[in-house]
Amino acid sequence: MRLRLLRRNVLVLLGVVLVVATLFVSTRVLIVSDDDQRGASDSGQIDVDFGAGVKFHPGLSQTVYNGNYKQLVHNADRFPGDPQLVLVVQVHNRPEYLRLLIKSLEKAAEVHSFLLIFSHDYISEEINAIVQGITFCKVLQIYFPFSTQLYPSEFPGQDPRDCPRDISKDDALKTKCLNAEHPDSYGHYREAFITQTKHHWWWKLHFVWERVYAMQGYSGFAIFLEEDNYILPDFFHFYKSMIEFRKNSCTDCDMMAVGNHNGLTDFTRLSNKVLTTSWMSTKHNIGMAISREVYYKLMGCSNEFCTYDDYNWDWTLQHLSGTCISKPLKVLVAQGSRVLHTGDCGLHRKENCRPEMALQKVEEGLRSAKDGLFPPSLVLNGAEAVEHKAHMKNGGWGDVRDHSLCNNYVTRL
Repeated sequence: MRLRLLRRNVLVLLGVVLVVATLFVSTRVLIVSDDDQRGASDSGQIDVDFGAGVKFHPGLSQTVYNGNYKQLVHNADRFPGDPQLVLVVQVHNRPEYLRLLIKSLEKAAEVHSFLLIFSHDYISEEINAIVQGITFCKVLQIYFPFSTQLYPSEFPGQDPRDCPRDISKDDALKTKCLNAEHPDSYGHYREAFITQTKHHWWWKLHFVWERVYAMQGYSGFAIFLEEDNYILPDFFHFYKSMIEFRKNSCTDCDMMAVGNHNGLTDFTRLSNKVLTTSWMSTKHNIGMAISREVYYKLMGCSNEFCTYDDYNWDWTLQHLSGTCISKPLKVLVAQGSRVLHTGDCGLHRKENCRPEMALQKVEEGLRSAKDGLFPPSLVLNGAEAVEHKAHMKNGGWGDVRDHSLCNNYVTRL
């Protein structure tokens, strides 16, 4: 019995070692030679042109690393100079919603001064064409190198030798599945498609602030969006107003939330209103503005983030605020949201998606809200207590392989 347990633990340990070894390559620069690219077999899989001669081939993850190394900024010749605002968009595989986001960006005032960074965990010709069709500002694409698309049948994807989600630990030990020793807090085993979002978010945060060449010397905030967001025309105007308000009236505000989840309800009345409070997952995870200083605070809590048993990055962040980060994160919040959520499909719902209905709803709301856009100044409408908000963790993040992979995004500097 002891020998069998030892063998299982060795298998898990080997998996962790392989991940760490692979990560050592991925978080540093990896150059794929032209000879390597010419030697890639054409087996009917998709090739996507990244520009500058860089091709994506799903069988060769090092080509993704090469894209992360070269970091071709599209439209840089049209819009020279440093960006005035950086938007980072996490993209999976919802092209219809991504089109809506880009449509809203195109209508935003002063968008030509933005740098848009699209962080992909799924590559397709359609998505690539949508992003590279942008002509109104500078665009950079980066690629999460440990996606389930690149690792469909091995960790960090779903290894066929992994334990089924709902098997009991006793039965898992008997069947000798790979991660039998490591269920989550509720007795469930990892599901790769569930864990990917948290991995991607943490990798992206690190990569943007540490690896993106175009961010070197940038002293502003990076605003984090998702592919099913939609921004209002005065997005940049309001962001600049929040920066000024923070400078004059909330110097201890760690973060800003340019959006909220109330949509356009009562927008005209709330358009120029802001409040201060402690950061909460369910309220402030849309249109998050993060500075380099706060990024360093979060990275100082990498182990806590990477081992906390919750598959949601935002609930994990709320846990850190007031625990590992001793002073709870204080956030300046827009009460009239400049970021809308259009997605009626996502991680837990895949069917009957209606992006055209979402667009119709947004456009109707904007017609009634247009008089509230571009307020001349902001008004503080509330200052709530800043305190740690404890919650019940959701599980889904008990596997030591996830912990190790997540931690190594930061340690491989």
